[in-house]
Amino acid sequence: MNASSSTRASARHADRRAHAADGEQYFNAAPTSADVRRTLTVTLRGREQRVQVSNGVFSGNRVDLGTSVLLRGAPEPPETGRFLDVGCGWGPITLALAEASPNAQVVAVDVNERALELTSANAKANGCGNVTVLAADAVPSDLTFDLIWSNPPIRIGKDALHELLMTWLPRLNAGGGAYLVVQKNLGADSLIPWLDETLGDDFTVSKYASSKGYRIIEVLRR
Repeated sequence: MNASSSTRASARHADRRAHAADGEQYFNAAPTSADVRRTLTVTLRGREQRVQVSNGVFSGNRVDLGTSVLLRGAPEPPETGRFLDVGCGWGPITLALAEASPNAQVVAVDVNERALELTSANAKANGCGNVTVLAADAVPSDLTFDLIWSNPPIRIGKDALHELLMTWLPRLNAGGGAYLVVQKNLGADSLIPWLDETLGDDFTVSKYASSKGYRIIEVLRR
């Protein structure tokens, strides 16, 4: 096996392990699995934090590889503004943004009720008072954002993923940017031109970075 094949195999294995630990789909609104809380110590963009995780949410036992790639590879967020984490899970991206930019407002959204509970609890436990946690359908329609970070739920299917992205990316303010981490073998390279065409002339879309079989996609609004 060559190095490229080994990287792809490792990424596939990591992606499988990142699903809800009990096999339940992590994008269910109301998980039916037992809510078994566990405490982990994780490092998010160089900051050590203690968090609660559980069954029935995305990567419910660690920081998954794609999120790690995003947290290591995305540029430093602005000091102020309104930020969005789409598909927050138990909150690693939310916590990283809140800690990096304590004067910014960080909005965390998910469809999974347990994920929202965990993100809220983890933000409070780590002193992140600048975090607002909302169900995706509870976000005011006129709320816009200066920065979006996301490890989007690719497993919901292409059509649903496209709908999800076109719900949130057009909410970027002028001069704002989004950073999405997507596994290469799950369509990252085809997603870039689709976003570029669909979002239109007010946006530029490009590959920002690559690592461990993942792409970080940059979306900038003029």
